[in-house]
Amino acid sequence: MITTKKELKEFLLQDAKANKRSSVRSKFFGDELWNFQKLMRKCDYFSFKRKSNILYNLPFIFVKFRYHRLSVKLGFSMPYNVFDKGLSVAHRGTIVVNGKSQIGKNCRIHACVNIGVSGKSEAPRIGNNVFIGPGVKIVGGVAIADGVCLGAGAVVVKSITEPNTTWGGVPAKKISDNSSHKLLSDRLFEN
Repeated sequence: MITTKKELKEFLLQDAKANKRSSVRSKFFGDELWNFQKLMRKCDYFSFKRKSNILYNLPFIFVKFRYHRLSVKLGFSMPYNVFDKGLSVAHRGTIVVNGKSQIGKNCRIHACVNIGVSGKSEAPRIGNNVFIGPGVKIVGGVAIADGVCLGAGAVVVKSITEPNTTWGGVPAKKISDNSSHKLLSDRLFEN
């Protein structure tokens, strides 16, 4: 949860690095994915601020409205207050994330991903530096370790406790000992 303007700026800078952007500014035309991420972070910030000060209700409603419109346009159902710093959304397309999920730093997520619950079970908990390929399904109260790479079409129904490994298939099985670092932006790992 983003609680200060300083944290908001940190989140946006880390997201920009994850997306290999040179700045936080949006292009004049055709930058919908980045605008979506910026609105997500602003919703995160204003949702916290409005709890402590009623004056933040109006900006929150305005930002949330814009966020919802862009979500529908892009085909996303991604709640705010779920993703930590360094989020990279690779493409437009259906992405569905349960609001109770917890996703760590430096996550790269592709199209047609579903991160949700099965019945009344707990939501997934995903570690840091995780690459989620196209069409991946993560279901139930599973935990995914840091540095895991989930290959295209993988279906994760059991926890992945081995860090820095690659998984794929239905249900997901270990494919190799390669971490996700080569698939994430190099700028995330600079000092």
